[in-house]
Amino acid sequence: QVQLVESGGGLVQPGGSLRLSCAVSGSTFSINAMGWYRQPPGNQRELVGNIDSGGRTNYADSAKGRFTISRDNAKNTVYLQMNSLKPEDTAVYYCNAVLTADGVSWRRYWGQGTQVTVSS
Repeated sequence: QVQLVESGGGLVQPGGSLRLSCAVSGSTFSINAMGWYRQPPGNQRELVGNIDSGGRTNYADSAKGRFTISRDNAKNTVYLQMNSLKPEDTAVYYCNAVLTADGVSWRRYWGQGTQVTVSS
């Protein structure tokens, strides 16, 4: 079965950096877009950014200039490099991917989330 597993979350000081990884496992015929969302405490899930199959990226205004999304198609992995972190970046971060296992049916899969806490 298809699963997405995040790693790399933790506690970091303001101004610090953190890199998140998300690996897709299981049978996948093709993976289209991959990306990251986050859910701050008491708020709804919001877009951080995504990357399509051609490597083109899209970022939320809050992430642009500080965060970078990349992917390694050979490893079925998407990364989120976060620099200049702020307390406002504290959230549970979720990776996602749009993929098909049979070449016919497409759906979005979500990881379980990883906690990122930015605090002094």
